[in-house]
Amino acid sequence: MAEKFLQFVIDNLTSFGWYNYLFAFLILILCGFGLPVPEDITLVAGGVVSGLKATDPHIMLVVCFAGVLIGDSTMYILGKTFGYKIQRFKPIRKILPPSRFAKVQNEFTKHGIWVLFFARFMPGLRSPIFLAAGMSRRIPFSQFIVMDGLAAIISVPVWVYLGYYFADSLPDLLRYVQDGQNIVHVIIGLIILLVLFFWVKSAVKKKMLGKNK
Repeated sequence: MAEKFLQFVIDNLTSFGWYNYLFAFLILILCGFGLPVPEDITLVAGGVVSGLKATDPHIMLVVCFAGVLIGDSTMYILGKTFGYKIQRFKPIRKILPPSRFAKVQNEFTKHGIWVLFFARFMPGLRSPIFLAAGMSRRIPFSQFIVMDGLAAIISVPVWVYLGYYFADSLPDLLRYVQDGQNIVHVIIGLIILLVLFFWVKSAVKKKMLGKNK
């Protein structure tokens, strides 16, 4: 599926110029609604189009970033606006059945708003998690957009520039997609380590100050 989608972009979209920005933007918004097209591959495809000189890679990056956040925010806002009533809508019930909603709520109880951050790196679970976050009406939109934005700052540039730099070699690009996933995971791991380091440092400092008193 990934290869066919990328080939479709190369064969059909590189001659349209500005249309490529609109295409990437709309597809990413639809991905937020659970469209069965991998969001990561859509971002890579946006980079491919730029690598083939049809668009500017930096503008494409901004457009993709906006598309990702708007798509995610739309799911959150729908959940928050309609609450549990939204599950009466059949397409939504397929995305977030009661059993999955209960599991997502349990994750929020255990890990708090960090679930929103890691949701971006869990294909297939993003839409249900963002929808459930809104339905719960316990997470302010400001917290939602900050956590989702932080995750997008990590993932979106990796995928867009990966497509840009390897646009001329589709077979190599498909191999590097897996490497891109590993890069994202390494970045996340480093962030977690840094957070733990500063947390432990702060805790030790407070303990030492308490002893001195």
